[in-house]
Amino acid sequence: MASETTLTWATVAPAIAEIYLAIAVCVLLLVDVFYGEKRRGLTPTLTLAALALGALLTAQFGAVTERVTLFNGMFVADELGHFLKLAGFVFVGFALLYSRTYLEQREILKGEYYVLALTALLGIFVMVSAASLLTMYIGVELLALSVYAMVAFDRDSGIAAESAMKYFVLGSIASGALLYGMSIVYGVTGTLSLDELAGQLRGELSAGVILGLVFIVVAVAFKLGAVPFHMWLPDVYHGAPTSVTLFIGTAPKIAYFALALRLLAEGLQGAVAEWSQMLAALAVLTLVVGNVVAIVQSNLKRMLAYSTISNVGFIVLGFVAGTPEGYSAALYYTLVYVLMSLGTFGVILLASRKGFEADELDHYKGLHARDPMLAFVMMVLMFSTAGIPPFVGFWAKLRIIQELWATSHPWLILIAIVMSVVGAFYYLRVVKLMYFDPPGELPATERNTGARVALGLNAAAVVLLGLLPGPLLDLCARLLH
Repeated sequence: MASETTLTWATVAPAIAEIYLAIAVCVLLLVDVFYGEKRRGLTPTLTLAALALGALLTAQFGAVTERVTLFNGMFVADELGHFLKLAGFVFVGFALLYSRTYLEQREILKGEYYVLALTALLGIFVMVSAASLLTMYIGVELLALSVYAMVAFDRDSGIAAESAMKYFVLGSIASGALLYGMSIVYGVTGTLSLDELAGQLRGELSAGVILGLVFIVVAVAFKLGAVPFHMWLPDVYHGAPTSVTLFIGTAPKIAYFALALRLLAEGLQGAVAEWSQMLAALAVLTLVVGNVVAIVQSNLKRMLAYSTISNVGFIVLGFVAGTPEGYSAALYYTLVYVLMSLGTFGVILLASRKGFEADELDHYKGLHARDPMLAFVMMVLMFSTAGIPPFVGFWAKLRIIQELWATSHPWLILIAIVMSVVGAFYYLRVVKLMYFDPPGELPATERNTGARVALGLNAAAVVLLGLLPGPLLDLCARLLH
C-alpha cells in the first residue's frame, strides 16, 4: 500500500467525488436562495445534473490502480471506494428521480431537501474512504444529521416529527456508543489510523480493546438496523415521507456496509474471532425477528422495514464468515438489496397521489387491473427479494450461504434457509393481492413518464443480473481481494 503526503493533482484526484460534491452542495444552496422561489423545478433538475456530472468526474479522475492513503492517513483510495462512490451517485439519482412528483404534490418540493440529500451522500463518501477513526466518525455524523432533518422535512406531518425525534434520540445514543468505543480503542492503542490499528491488534487482546469493540459492534448494529438495535427502523420507515423512506432504505446501506468493512474487517481484523461471534448472535436474532414480525404487518412500509431488518441479517452473516469471500458476498448482497429496495419504494411512490399514501397492503388489491406495469414491476421485485430464482435476490442469498458453508457454520445456514422460507410468505402475499384480489375504489396511479422509464430499467436490472450474475459477482470478489 502506498502513502502520499505531498499535495498534487495526483494525490487530490482520488478525492474528486468528495471535493466536487462539497462544491455542488454550496452552489445548489446559493441557486436555491436566489432562484428557488421563482422556479421550483430548477434545484431538482440541477441536482440530477450535478449527480450525473459527479459520476462522470469520479469515473474519469477518481480511479486508482493501487490502494493509497492520502491527507496524512485520513483518507484511503482504492478500487472498492471508487466503485461504491459511483454506485452512490447512481442510487441517489434514481431515488431523487422517483421522489420528485411525490414531493411536488405534497408541496414539499424545496431546495433544502435536495441539499440535504447531497450532504447525506457526502457523508456516505467520507465513510467509504475513511482510513481513520476520526474520519469515520465525521462521515457517520454527516450522514446521520442530514437524514434526521430529511425525516422531519414534512412539517405538517405530526407522525414525521415524532419519527424524527425517535430517530434523533436513538441515533445520538448509537453515535455516543461508537465514539466511546473508538475512544477506548484509541486510548489502548494510541492510534487513530485503521491500518496501524490492524497492525497492533495481534495475538491476545486486552480487556480495554474488547470493551471498546463491544461498543463499536453495538453502534454498527444500530446503523445497520440489526436486532435488538432495530427499534428505530419501523417507526422511521412508517412515519417519514415515503420519498425519505426510499432514500433511507437505499444509499445509506452502502455507507453502513463500508462502516462495518473499514472498522471491523480492516481496522479490527485482529479481533475477528471476537466480533464475528458477537455478529453471529445478532444475525440470528435479526433474521428471526425481522421475518416473523413482518408477517403480521398490514402497513406495507412497516412490512418493508422488517424486511430490511431480515435482509440486514444476511449482510451480517457475510461478515460472520470473517473471510474476504464473505465480505465480497456481503457487498454483493448489499448492492442487490439496495437495487431491489429502490424499485420497491419507487412503486409505492408512483402508486401514491396527493392526499393518498399507498402504504397499506389493501391499497394494492387488484393493482394488476389498475396499472399492469406497476404490478408487474412489483411482482418482479417481490420475487427477487424473496430469493426466488432466476432473479438476482436468489444469487445474493446463495452467495451468503456458500460462504457460511465454506467457513463451517451449518447451524447458521439452517436458520438462514428456514427464515428465507418464512419471509417468502409476506412477499408472495403482496403478489397475491395485486393479481388475485378484486380492485377496490382507489385513486389512479401516477403517470410520470421519466420515473416509469427509470422504474422499468430498475426492474430490468433485477432480471438481467439474475440471468447473468457472473459479472457483478466477479467484480465484488475482485474488489475485496
